[in-house]
Amino acid sequence: MKRLAIVIVLLLAVVGFLGWAIYQDAGYVLISYDRFRYESSFWIFLGLVACLWLLSMLVHRLLGLLHASGALVNPWSRRHRARRVAKASRSGLRELAEGQWSQALGHLRTAAEHDRQPLVHYLGAARAASELGEYEQSDELLRKAREREPEAGLAVGLTQAQLQIARGQYVEARESLSALHNEHPRHPYVLTLLQQLYVQLQDWPALCRLLPELRKHRVLPPARLDELELLAWTAALEQAATREDAQQALHQCWQTVPSKLRSEPLLVRAYADGLGRSGAEEKAEEVLYAALKRQFDDRLVERYGRVRGREPARQLANAEGWLKAHPENAQLLLALGRLSLRNEFWGKSRDYLEASLRLEHRAETCAELARLLSQLGDKERSNRLFQEGLGLLDQPISQPLPVVSNA
Repeated sequence: MKRLAIVIVLLLAVVGFLGWAIYQDAGYVLISYDRFRYESSFWIFLGLVACLWLLSMLVHRLLGLLHASGALVNPWSRRHRARRVAKASRSGLRELAEGQWSQALGHLRTAAEHDRQPLVHYLGAARAASELGEYEQSDELLRKAREREPEAGLAVGLTQAQLQIARGQYVEARESLSALHNEHPRHPYVLTLLQQLYVQLQDWPALCRLLPELRKHRVLPPARLDELELLAWTAALEQAATREDAQQALHQCWQTVPSKLRSEPLLVRAYADGLGRSGAEEKAEEVLYAALKRQFDDRLVERYGRVRGREPARQLANAEGWLKAHPENAQLLLALGRLSLRNEFWGKSRDYLEASLRLEHRAETCAELARLLSQLGDKERSNRLFQEGLGLLDQPISQPLPVVSNA
């Protein structure tokens, strides 16, 4: 109320001042140009100018209102187009997350075609098209993404590789990732996808070659990387053992194994098993013996009892040499029992196998002892042991047995 009173006072003061000024002198204005002539008092001219200014402001305001109302009514106006793009983007991204592929494809494609930054929309639309089995359309959307945003080649390439892996297009995915790897050799996600692809393809040699890069760039946690390294090299050795030139392939693969891993029992066992299956049992015995001399391991000593070395007596003596340090090791006693069978020491074999069975009740030990007792004439106990171990053996037994006379 106070503010209004001040305004009224000021307005009256201005009007009073103008009245006083007009009373003092009306003034005179003459404008002449060619045949045009305008005459009036100064104050009438000033009022005319003020009226023209007010009229121009009114017209300007009216045109602004007409433009705004036209934008609200016209569906093709820039304002409405921006709203449609934003709505299509929100709907498409939500539908993509919900797995509504068809709706997401339509909305995201619309948003991509009209947005100034269409990358996210193109990538989402490509994924939706791929999920619908529209692979050509998916690739076309990725091509458009590259054209619209050339600097986003890495993002587009990674998306393409992911979609190719999901489709089972492993050859194409490998080409895509190899190209990305050449351009971005240190990129963690490129390395991660390559690692996953090699595992999927069971391309263990390629994965083994990639492992140093994975470790250098810390793509995986150290514990996970150690586990993957053992898996990859073990699988590579097992794969080499299936080739026609198995012995040569195994030798070449073993030479490429990092020196720090050659004493790992898992890898030594895989190498020895491959040599044994390829007919190089004597070499397998040497490999196992060398590894056991460096570090005693239950898994390796069990394999040592299975493999047939060049000299069975020396092999038995080697194993008995470990008995002093490991007198109650069930695996070592089982290996000694098998090696004694190979040397045809029936009584010693029985003692070793029974000692192993007392320490650890294993199906293999039951079967070995049952078979020996059967040939030695102890049928009742043999049958009991066979029943315990029946169906649990990992592989058939091929050890010599004593010949018992029927006389």
